[in-house]
Order: sequence, then structure tokens, then C-alpha cells
Amino acid sequence: MDVTTLRIAATVCSFITFIGIMVWAFSRHNKAQFDDAAQLPFLQD
Repeated sequence: MDVTTLRIAATVCSFITFIGIMVWAFSRHNKAQFDDAAQLPFLQD
């Protein structure tokens, strides 16, 4: 295995991780949790 193969593998793994994070972030299942978290700075003690 040379350095180029390792770089390709790291790039592919990073891209798959990025796609996974995007799917998780834009999932409808998490929308309510993100909406609640977005309101935290505006809540008064």
C-alpha cells in the first residue's frame, strides 16, 4: 500500500462520514430536538 492509496481511503471515509452527518442533521426525526435547542438562548431563567 502506498501513500496515494491511503489518501484515497481517507478521502472516501471522510466523504462517507460527511454524508452521514448531513443525513442525521436533516433528518425529520431530529427536527423537534433541534428546534428546542435553537430556542435555548432566548429562554429566561
